[in-house]
Amino acid sequence: MSNYDPLDIRGQERSKAERDQRERLERENEAADVKWLMNNKRGRRMVWRLLDRAGVFRSSFATNSMTMAFSEGNRNYGLQLLGIIHAVCPELYPVMLKEHTNERTNDDAGDPNQ
Repeated sequence: MSNYDPLDIRGQERSKAERDQRERLERENEAADVKWLMNNKRGRRMVWRLLDRAGVFRSSFATNSMTMAFSEGNRNYGLQLLGIIHAVCPELYPVMLKEHTNERTNDDAGDPNQ
């Protein structure tokens, strides 16, 4: 049995205000967590791996529609993470990109098959 009263306008407004407050706090916590993670070189490396595994930097085209839908789902999640990064700490994205580029350059220089 629900305690919902469709005529209790003040109660509905209170519930909405409480829900909005919880959602705002969740967004603030998420932003703070991403800033914390991106402020550390190891965190940026981890975020890069997540973005790469999600397929953000490659096409998700496949001839099988279900495979492509699955890949697009992964990519969408990665794009959401990328959007959060650009929203809360855009100055750290180029740092992460430069670190990744430097790591790849160092890996290629050390590989005798390259």
